[in-house]
Amino acid sequence: MASTPFDDTSRLVAEDRPGDNAMALSVGELAGRLKRMVEGEFGHVRLRGEISGYKRAASGHVYLCLKDESAVIDGVMWKGQALALPFQPQDGIEVIATGRLTTYPGRSKYQIVIERMELAGAGALMALLEKLKAKLAGEGLFDPARRKPLPFMPRVIGVVTSPTGAVIRDILHRLEDRCPTHVVVWPVKVQGDGAAAEVAAAVRGFDALPGDGSGAVPRPDLVIVARGGGSIEDLWAFNEEAVVRAVADCRIPIISAVGHETDTSLCDHAADLRAPTPTAAAEIAVPVLADLRYTIDSHAARTLRCARRYTERGRERLDALARLLPKRDALLGPQRQRADDAAMRLGRALERRAAIARTQLDRAAGALRPATLQHRVDAARSRLTSTWRLVQSLNPDAVLDRGYARVTARVGGHTLPSAQDARSAGAVTLHFRDGAVDARIERAGARPHAAPPAQPTLL
Repeated sequence: MASTPFDDTSRLVAEDRPGDNAMALSVGELAGRLKRMVEGEFGHVRLRGEISGYKRAASGHVYLCLKDESAVIDGVMWKGQALALPFQPQDGIEVIATGRLTTYPGRSKYQIVIERMELAGAGALMALLEKLKAKLAGEGLFDPARRKPLPFMPRVIGVVTSPTGAVIRDILHRLEDRCPTHVVVWPVKVQGDGAAAEVAAAVRGFDALPGDGSGAVPRPDLVIVARGGGSIEDLWAFNEEAVVRAVADCRIPIISAVGHETDTSLCDHAADLRAPTPTAAAEIAVPVLADLRYTIDSHAARTLRCARRYTERGRERLDALARLLPKRDALLGPQRQRADDAAMRLGRALERRAAIARTQLDRAAGALRPATLQHRVDAARSRLTSTWRLVQSLNPDAVLDRGYARVTARVGGHTLPSAQDARSAGAVTLHFRDGAVDARIERAGARPHAAPPAQPTLL
C-alpha cells in the first residue's frame, strides 16, 4: 500500500507538506507562549500547603516547595517580600501563600512567585512556636541555671516597650508609687512588621551601654521588656528567634512582662524572671519605699532598745559586783596601819643611824690629833729620804763625774753594755758628764791608729 505524505517518516530533511499549516516553533517561542498563558490564567492565586525544602540564598531570595498529600509546586519569594515576613518559615509548617503562577523556561517547570505568606490558622502558628521552642531549648537558652538574680534596688531601670501605649504609663505610675527611680525608655514597635528586630536591637542596645557612667545614657541595672495583652498573632514578635536570643544573651537581668497572666511567649522563657503583667513587673523590680523606711526605723528602734538594755544590764552587773566588794576602809585599813608603823620605825632607824655616824666621826676626829699627824709625817719623810738616796746610788750617770762614759745606740737610744752590742749597733752615742758625742764603730776589733808625732816647728 502506498504511503501518504502525512505518515511518511522516512524523510531525512523536513519539508513543507501539503495541507499542513502548523509552523515549527522554537523552544523559546513555546516557553514564552506557555508563560503568557499561565500568567494570564493564574495571575493571582492562593495556595495552601506545607513548606518543604526551605532555603534562603545568599542574595536574600527564598526558595521552597509547597506540597500536600497529592502534589508539589515550587515557589520563590524575592528578598523584599521575604524580609517583610512576620515569622520565620520552616519546613513542615502549613501556610497559605498568595502570589502568581509563572513558568521558568530554564528548567521547563512552573512555579508560584509568592508575594505574601501567612500561617494556615492557629494550629500552624502553634506548631511553628513549638518547633522553635524545642530548638532554642535544645541550645540551653531556657536553662534555669542561666538566670541571673535581680538587683534589690536598681538605680536605673530600662524599659523596652511602645512609648505611646498604656503599658509605659502603668509602669511609671507603679514605680512612682512604690519607689521612685530613674527610668530609661527605649521606644519600639511591639507588633507588626519590624517589631521583633526593634525589640532585639533595644535589648542589645541597653546591654552595650558603658557601665562606668561615661555614656550619655546610663546603663540600666535592670531591663523590663513589656507589652499589653493580645492574641498570639499580636504577641508574635516576642516569639521571634532574634528577640529570644537577644534576651538570653543580655548581661543585664531582664524581666519579661509580655501580655497578661495567661499569655506566654518564648521571651518569657529566656528572661531571668517572668511577670504576669507590666504592672506586676514594676512591683517586682523595686521594693516599697514606705516598707523600707518602716523596716529601717524598726531596726533603728530595736538597735536603740538593745543598746539601752545592754547598758542597763551592765549597770545591774556593776551594782551587784559593787555590793560584793568589801568597803574601802576595810580594804585600806591594814595598809594605813602598816604605813604608820613603817613611818615610826623609819624615824627611830634614822635617829639610830645618826648616832652611829656621830660616834664614828668622833673616833676619827680623835685619831686626827696634831701630834699624831706630825709623827706620821716625819716617818714618811724619813722613808722618802732613804728611797731617794738609793735612787741616786743606782743612777747610771752618777759615775760620769769620775771619768766614765755611758754608751748608747744612736738608733733606739738603749744602753749598750758590751763590746759585741756596740759592734752590732755601729752608730753609737757616748755620754760624758758634760755632754754627749756621736761615734761610729768602723771595724770590729780594730784599734785606732796612733796619731803621727808632731812635726817640729821652726821658730
